[in-house]
Amino acid sequence: MRDVLVELARRVDRGETVGVGTVVATFSSAPRPPGAAMLVGPDDAVVGSVSGGCVEGAVYELAKEVVETGRPVLQRYGVSDDDAFAVGLTCGGIIDVYVEAVSAETFPELPEVLEAVRAEAPVAVATVVEHEDPAWVGRRLVVRPDHATGDVPSRRAADAITDDARGLLATGRSGTLRYGPDGQRRGEGMAVFVNSFEPPPRLLVFGAIDFAAAMAKLGAFLGYRVTVCDARPVFATRSRFPEADEVVVDWPHRYLAAQAEAGKVDERTVVAVLTHDPKFDVPLLEVALRLKLGYVGAMGSRRTHDDRLRRLREAGLTEDELAGLASPIGLDLGARTPEETAVSIAAEVIALRWGGGGGRLTRTDGSIHK
Repeated sequence: MRDVLVELARRVDRGETVGVGTVVATFSSAPRPPGAAMLVGPDDAVVGSVSGGCVEGAVYELAKEVVETGRPVLQRYGVSDDDAFAVGLTCGGIIDVYVEAVSAETFPELPEVLEAVRAEAPVAVATVVEHEDPAWVGRRLVVRPDHATGDVPSRRAADAITDDARGLLATGRSGTLRYGPDGQRRGEGMAVFVNSFEPPPRLLVFGAIDFAAAMAKLGAFLGYRVTVCDARPVFATRSRFPEADEVVVDWPHRYLAAQAEAGKVDERTVVAVLTHDPKFDVPLLEVALRLKLGYVGAMGSRRTHDDRLRRLREAGLTEDELAGLASPIGLDLGARTPEETAVSIAAEVIALRWGGGGGRLTRTDGSIHK
């Protein structure tokens, strides 16, 4: 949707009603991810793509029909064993495409969404794409980190959707959520597609060691854009870190300072210092602890931690700045292997992000979601 958003807003602003097909779910080897969209204008112009060409013709015809009738449709396209000539995906995948008519009347919040995207402010659009009551289909919420607006009929459903949409927004992911008909978290009857307009948060892993490989893999799984950085080119190689989005050879403190200067880190950024070497980690932490980041953690024993704090105090860091350091890194899970340690670190990051205590849920009461 990000690819076609400007054109959609331009057409709606001049009073057009536009047919919009959006991929809301994918299965197997689908060619385009959830959120991919295609517009069909009243002049028959087509912008965007939902499948790279496999089902565009069928979506085009459906979009024209939806604009004429005003009734949105959730359509599945995939391989048909019964009819090999049916419209489907040559890759063997399956996609669900939600087709709706968009106008100033049906989507009055569109200018607000476009403004947020242009300002690089996080915003998500949550649309009811399936419901046992047809009157719910097409209702939507525009969700921001601190408020939400829209026309979902039930307060209970709106609260559940808003909560879960913020979870997707925090990781820059789009996807379909399923609820009971009134927003019950268990049950069927309603599907909501959340389109997140937020780049994924960054995970910066410093220290090209085996623990870093496990951390990169888990970070990618959690939706982070992962960078592994080390000053030693013999260790910082693409072959050793295939799950990372980028592998950088540079002195860690210099790289982080440059990224901060370029505005490429923010309050969602996670920094995991796994270097185990004062000449790397102390200068790096001097930089990291003076930035507004989501998490700064450093690996090491209790003795290493005490020595690190001494060096950082000698470098001039204040107690308030040192309080932002998670060291020794991670939660107490009894982790031993690199993979278990990565889970421990990720668990601490998640707990801090959402205000969790890190304890066992069986020993707590009250709401599970903060």
